[in-house]
Amino acid sequence: MQGGKFKMTELKHLFTSARIGAMELKNRIVMLPMTTGYSKSDETVGDRFIDFFAKRAMGGAGLIVVPFSPIDAGSAMQPGLYDDRFMEGARRLVRAVHENGAKIAVQLIAQYHMVMEKGIVEVVGPSSEFNEMMRTTPRGLTIGEIHDVIRNYGDAARRAQDAGFDAVEVLVGGGYLLNRFMSPVSNKRDDEYGGGLEQRMQIILEVIAVIKQQVGAEYPVTCRLNVDEQMEGGHTIDDSKKVAGILEGAGIHAINMYTGWHESPVPTVQQFVPRGAFVHLAEAIRGVVEIPVIAANRINDPLLAETIVAEGKADLVGMGRALLADPELPRKAQEGRIEEIVPCIACSQCLSEVLTAYRQWGIAAPASCTVNPCVGRERECAVVPTGRPRKVLVVGGGPGGMTAATVAAQRGHEVSLFEEGGALGGKLLVASIPPYKDEIGVLTERLIARTKKAGVNIFLNTKIDEETLADLQPAAVILATGAVPLRVDLPGIDKGHVTTAEKILTGCSVVTGNVVIVGGGMVGCETAEFLSAKRGIDEVIVVEMMGRIANDVPVTSRPFFLVRLKKEGIQLRTHTTVQEITDDGVVVEQKGVEQFIPADTIVLAVGFSSNDTLAREVEGKGIALYTVGDCAQPRTIREAIAEGFDRGMKV
Repeated sequence: MQGGKFKMTELKHLFTSARIGAMELKNRIVMLPMTTGYSKSDETVGDRFIDFFAKRAMGGAGLIVVPFSPIDAGSAMQPGLYDDRFMEGARRLVRAVHENGAKIAVQLIAQYHMVMEKGIVEVVGPSSEFNEMMRTTPRGLTIGEIHDVIRNYGDAARRAQDAGFDAVEVLVGGGYLLNRFMSPVSNKRDDEYGGGLEQRMQIILEVIAVIKQQVGAEYPVTCRLNVDEQMEGGHTIDDSKKVAGILEGAGIHAINMYTGWHESPVPTVQQFVPRGAFVHLAEAIRGVVEIPVIAANRINDPLLAETIVAEGKADLVGMGRALLADPELPRKAQEGRIEEIVPCIACSQCLSEVLTAYRQWGIAAPASCTVNPCVGRERECAVVPTGRPRKVLVVGGGPGGMTAATVAAQRGHEVSLFEEGGALGGKLLVASIPPYKDEIGVLTERLIARTKKAGVNIFLNTKIDEETLADLQPAAVILATGAVPLRVDLPGIDKGHVTTAEKILTGCSVVTGNVVIVGGGMVGCETAEFLSAKRGIDEVIVVEMMGRIANDVPVTSRPFFLVRLKKEGIQLRTHTTVQEITDDGVVVEQKGVEQFIPADTIVLAVGFSSNDTLAREVEGKGIALYTVGDCAQPRTIREAIAEGFDRGMKV
């Protein structure tokens, strides 16, 4: 590495060509299929859907895999391919991806629902075994309905080929229909589609056979295989080695690794899952087949991807959320601009939105991204040079301020960013400190690098006031001054053993003994986990006045987060309101009963209030003034970056 940039030779394996059957790819980066919710309400492909995938093709991915439903599922969660009316949109999508340099495959995904007789949407499965994801017991499919499903797969594959797609993928993962047929957890049938492993695979083998009848033996057909279901009594790695051999014998041209059901008790995409945690699954399959294997799950770094391919653990590397966060990741990596890649921080907010929509079937919630405000609105987010360059001043170097400054500078404005502290990052600097928050530290570094590259004039340790603004005479001012810990009116609040979560995390307050944390949101709970690992801490108790702990943690991460806290021995008390802070602890009321909790230190994590002092000082003084992020209203990284982008586009 020289001058902060990575040489192309350091990625000499990732950016070599590869083959899947008759399909040749320009590199080994595969964009994995993701439910986006961008289909039109009639399940067809429209401009928004096309723009999203065209942007990823333009960004340099070798192959893009897009989920389509081969069966009428009664929802626009994925676009359909079960009728000829979908062909026009499908052809437009293929054309857009090809024009931007990538190959494109259809993933045929039969989910939990199917439209059955008289147009009724039902939750179905191989057997009437409770579906934890849908929180209901499905109806087991009849033999005739299974044959209909198989036929629909073949017809959809033919349409995909006719539309110009380069390959078809069959999904056997995620706890969806075909996966549930293969799994001993959910398939309790006693006919030809149930029993031993090959009987449970029968529907899958018939699907592959009918697809090949429709598209020919040479047309690339791949399988996304759940290598380890992560379910008690479920499909294991050893089972998958046998399955992989059977699939290869059936004519599958590549295996795309998958792991887990949506309801599995093992985390797969969250921040505390190490990068590349499941590469060993791809490696296990690669050891038993001759066809290419695609690694997947928690891979958001091109250097890791290079290592996976170079060490022979997989032939190709799949990235999903990494390309949601930064569609230009492949191109930036190939050009040696890794420091400019906006990383997926594994917050799993996007997955939480989609899974919530699954449970409210029929509502296709569009996916969004914490670090990429342009997801799903690629066309309107094109950065166009301004026709009237102006002097723009940004106050505050957090995520909102850096984003606003970067975009405004990219548009041609003369931008100066003033930060009162000694480093850029704002609240990200604190947010990256708790356990398993390393990705936020990477995000901070990348936002800083992008801000500098955009040509923003950066001034640290510089406080801006009304007088300074008047002297600088900017045409516009963007305030991103963030927020400060909320001040609560509570007896004893000013005692010496009272501190804040931020001071604990940054090392400004050092504590020992028993600790009570007031506030059971994400900040309070992360601080509790941070403290529990420290020497000298005897007990950590989190008290929350509401009835739910960590309510602001995404639903796909919260259960695992709570398990960690409990394993650490952290006490979590809900419906508990602090009445008074004493020299020896806190007086609380829990469900109408007053109690005393002894404590050596009281930590406040009760939220934030906007740092809007400067905004109030200059309001009405004739200065064009805009606020973004916590300065406007305390919220999350997502809102700060989104508002910073929008303001940078409009100033």
